[in-house]
Amino acid sequence: MNYTIANIVAQLFRIYNILIIIWCVLSWIPRGPGVLNDLRSAIGTLVEPWLGVFRRIIPSLGGIDFSPIVAIFALEAIERLLLAILL
Repeated sequence: MNYTIANIVAQLFRIYNILIIIWCVLSWIPRGPGVLNDLRSAIGTLVEPWLGVFRRIIPSLGGIDFSPIVAIFALEAIERLLLAILL
């Protein structure tokens, strides 16, 4: 039972990490009307609250936003902590 819950938790963290990466890639594409903009907004709604925490702490350096990298590292640390508790 614990392994099933741990697998679900690990998959959810993996999906969220992938959403952050997709959102970063989509941020490089110019905005325009259409499905891509809707996708960017939907993913942004999910990842912006988490990234916002790190944007308040880490300033952008030379116009480069490092908060997604730190956010992914923090997610990995939280995931490992949760999996250690579950297993």
